[in-house]
Amino acid sequence: MNAQENLTVAVAGGTGTLGRAVAEELRGRGHRVRVLSRRSAEYPVDLTTGEGLAEALAGCDVVVDASNSTSPKGAKATLVDGERMLLAAEEKAGVGHHVGISIVGCEKVPIGYYRTKVAQEGVVESGPVDWTTVRATQFHELVAGVLAPLARSGLHPLPKARLQPVASVEVAHAVADVAERPALRGRVEVAGPEIVDLRDLALQWRAAHRSRVLPVPVVLPGTVGRALRAGALTTDRADVRGTTTFGQWLMAGR
Repeated sequence: MNAQENLTVAVAGGTGTLGRAVAEELRGRGHRVRVLSRRSAEYPVDLTTGEGLAEALAGCDVVVDASNSTSPKGAKATLVDGERMLLAAEEKAGVGHHVGISIVGCEKVPIGYYRTKVAQEGVVESGPVDWTTVRATQFHELVAGVLAPLARSGLHPLPKARLQPVASVEVAHAVADVAERPALRGRVEVAGPEIVDLRDLALQWRAAHRSRVLPVPVVLPGTVGRALRAGALTTDRADVRGTTTFGQWLMAGR
């Protein structure tokens, strides 16, 4: 697949934070983009049932799966069972490249959602369509999305956790690069420019928002706490490294 070709790319979960950015990036490169979601006007699909997939994928060259669900039951139905249905529909439609989205270090942190992402990766890797998995560190939007609701209570109860946040638009650029290239049957890792403790990220957020929320250090026990303190969700061997720090992202008015 030549990177200069105009491709037809379906973006599952194309209305989410990353999916929207991926769709916009691909359109900007001249590709034909189909946004797949339950509420899509043109290509409504339901990954938990498979409804709408055959029509949405007909004639597609590449599928980017940016779909997501964070509820325990919904995550398995969408990310694991739904992935199987998506890949089966891709095979029938003759899709040549499946681009999966996952999380750097998800196999090292034993919590439910990350276990589901590991299972999803396994479905892709054993599936019938050539694939590349893009693993990213936490988005700046995710970090801010955790800190803002906590601040409403007047407290920031946060454990020590080494993170490497990255701008979602930079991940989208990397995903678009991958979509334009032949499938690797391997992983591409995308990470932020710096490794920072979550408590320091919260300090930056409070300063940017002039918030008087009270920081409350908490200890996260067990294997999960040890993994986060050790930086399990970070990498020093990223294939693509973003350039926008969390502080710069906040200064831009995010």
